[in-house]
Parts: sequence; C-alpha cells; structure tokens
Amino acid sequence: MAAKVEPFWMRKTLDQLDPVEWESLCDGCGLCCLQKLEDEDDGSVYYTRIACQLLDLNTCQCTDYPNRKALVPDCIQLTPGQADEFKWLPPTCGYRLVSEGKDLPLWHHLVCGDREQVHKQRISQSGRMLSEKSVAEDDWEDYLIFRAG
Repeated sequence: MAAKVEPFWMRKTLDQLDPVEWESLCDGCGLCCLQKLEDEDDGSVYYTRIACQLLDLNTCQCTDYPNRKALVPDCIQLTPGQADEFKWLPPTCGYRLVSEGKDLPLWHHLVCGDREQVHKQRISQSGRMLSEKSVAEDDWEDYLIFRAG
C-alpha cells in the first residue's frame, strides 16, 4: 500500500519552496494589487476596489510582472522571509494560508486544477475593479470593499 504524500504546501515551509512552487501559491485573485487605506487611529487596513495601474481588471494579472517594480516603485514583492507580515493579505490568499500552516481552499488552482475557479467563485474582483488612473486618490475611501485581517 502506497503512503499518501501530502502536497508540497503542506509538507514544506515557505523557506523550503523553490521559486516555481512559491509563485504557484498565488491564486491569481489580484487582491494584493488593490489599493489599500490604513486607519490612522487603529492601524486597520481596508481594501478598495481601486486597482494598480498595471493590473488587468478582468484577468487580475499584472500586465508587466517582470518590470512591475520599475514601473510601480511601491509595488510590494512578497517573499517567504516576510511571512510574519502577511496579515494584510486577504484571508483567502495562498501565501498567507501556507504561512499560517493552513491548507489551500478547494477552489485554489493547485487543488482543483482550474485557474478560473478564483473568478467563478467570486474570490477575485474580476470585472468589479476600477483603475487607479480613473479615480482621484481623495475619492478612494468611497470604494472600500473589506477590512484586512
């Protein structure tokens, strides 16, 4: 009888993942590329429906991933060493879940094999976002969608 082998995200720590495994944890929701507002009083982080100028509003993919840091200097590149800082990521995020020792959800492409499930299950904001180029920064508060954490 063959032993059941757990998937890599359950048997490895984030630091043990190779670059392909690390990148594959991304579910493609694009939520990390939405503009966020921080409450000055309590430090809470709120997501808006306003997307980074590089985010494709339908596919939720970066339109220039290799050059994103040069084009958007404040773009945050997630690394395994930052796992303790992942609390601002949405609770559905594969990076956050694995860093917390949790399994990936059934709709995650590594579990179900379908990269479109993140959109079909309405985890992403596909088709429901606005580009940061089309909304004045002073108006972002009008587009809050949820609180991180």
